[in-house]
Order: sequence, then structure tokens, then C-alpha cells
Amino acid sequence: MGSSAAGALTGVLYGCATVASAPASGSVHYVTARLGEGLWLINGGAANIVAASGPEGLVLVDGGLEQDAEQLQRVALKDCAATRVATLFNSHWHPEQTGSNVRLGRSGTQIIAHEKTRLWLTQKIIVDWRPGSYGPLPPAALPSLTTYTTGTLAFGSQHADYGYLGQAHTDGDLYVYFREANVLAAGGVVSSDRWPILDWQTGGWIAGLVGAHDRLIKVCNDTTRIIPANGPPISLRELKALRTMYFSIYQRMVKALTSGLSPADTVAQHPAADFQPTWDSPDRFVEEAFKSQWPHQAPNA
Repeated sequence: MGSSAAGALTGVLYGCATVASAPASGSVHYVTARLGEGLWLINGGAANIVAASGPEGLVLVDGGLEQDAEQLQRVALKDCAATRVATLFNSHWHPEQTGSNVRLGRSGTQIIAHEKTRLWLTQKIIVDWRPGSYGPLPPAALPSLTTYTTGTLAFGSQHADYGYLGQAHTDGDLYVYFREANVLAAGGVVSSDRWPILDWQTGGWIAGLVGAHDRLIKVCNDTTRIIPANGPPISLRELKALRTMYFSIYQRMVKALTSGLSPADTVAQHPAADFQPTWDSPDRFVEEAFKSQWPHQAPNA
């Protein structure tokens, strides 16, 4: 999806003006856009954040990086006319999604996640795609309500249905569907402006990514607005196109693995070169996709 098309789609899906909150010196520039009555998209940070207004306070899907948590809370409360954050969903364990856990958890915010996400956050996590380590988080910052399958959060007359996406981007991916607004927060399984991280070291894998798209497609209808972790909102048609692309790449990864190629050999063949030419280089994604097969499909395993 090119930048001009993405910009046009963003305007259509938002349907109204955005509010740009002035950042503090050296901080991110958050922009708040209304998605519907009592529902907003906050972007400009490390990942998209969805905010919904409820009688007990805001419901947030994901919380950005820890260094931006104070500013995010200030922007969300101001732009969404709220006094507190009542509930925070973690779509998975990554720092771009769980950076507000410490600040909000200590203030009494309920944090909801998949149980595997909670377990990851109790550990020191070291992965190839980021320097250093992450975690463990203090007890107050850990999810206080977890699921293995699905659940529903009722807030006022609204409902947020959430569900497990299987081993995909990580092994603890969760979607959140705002039923009345017909808005789906897809988490890190979906990116509309870049190749996603396929975090094979914490349970993600390429076939699971395809399966997660299948699960999301079943949640949607033709008018659903789908909010990816990164990039502008997309439609069901575009989500299906992404699913087709990842399935094609998956088939190529299986062929490379069963042919005895190494990760470097596979990257050198450029198996994703004919997809998404406006995105960044697919080489890291291809390497991660290849390695993600090892626990599942390694020959003679």
C-alpha cells in the first residue's frame, strides 16, 4: 500500500479531524483521531493505541513505550475527556505495547492480556530483534486478568470482545474488537506500512501468522475498520490481501527449509521481493520466517 493510498484511506476511515497534542521537548508527537462516538486512535508513538470511553474511565488497547507512558496518559486523558484509565489491554508482550504497565498498573488500572503474555512479562526476555533485555516487570505491572481463549469486557453500553490469535507474531497475541463501533484492534499481527516482527524466539511463526489473519477475517465484516499495530487503518479487503501474501511467503519458506537451505541462503533468494515494494527491506522478516519453522517443521525433527 503506497503512502498516498494510505493517507487517503486514513482520512476515509477516520471521518473527522484529528487533534495533535503538543509534545514536550524531545518526546513523541501524539495525534488523536476520532474513530466514532467515544472511540479514538492515538498514534505518533512506537505503536498505534486505541482508546474507548467508559463510565469508569478509558479503555486502552496497548500502551506504547515506557519512556512515553506519562505523556501518553496525559494526552489520552485530555483528548478523550477522561479522568483515569480504567483498563489497559496488552495485545502481546513487546515493549511497544506494555510500556504503560508500570505506570498504570501502580495506579490501579486493570490490565488484560493472554496468559502467555503475562508469563513472558515475569521473565527476563532476550531476543535477536532488539538490543538488551526486557523485563521482568514488577507484580503491579503484570496483567491482572488473563485469558487462554476469548472474553468480553462490558463498559457502559459498549462491549470489547477479545480473543487469542495463536502462535503468530508472538505466542500470546490478542485482538480486541469494539463490537458496537465495528472497530478491530489487531495488535502486532497486522502492520500496514512495514514488515512485522515475526518473533520466533517467543513463539511466533509464519504459518501461525497466516492462521491469525484467518481468525481476524472471521471477526470482521465489509465495514470493519481494522487498526494495525503500525500504519494506517485498513479494510477487510486489505486484510485478506495481506493474508494471501503471507501464505505465499509461507509456501516459499517451506520449500526453502525442505530443500536444505540455510537462513542466509533463503534471504539471498529474495522470496518476498515481489511483495510490498514501498515497505522497508523484507530481509529480516524472511530470516525470521525461516527460523520460525524450526520448532514446527524442521526435517527429521
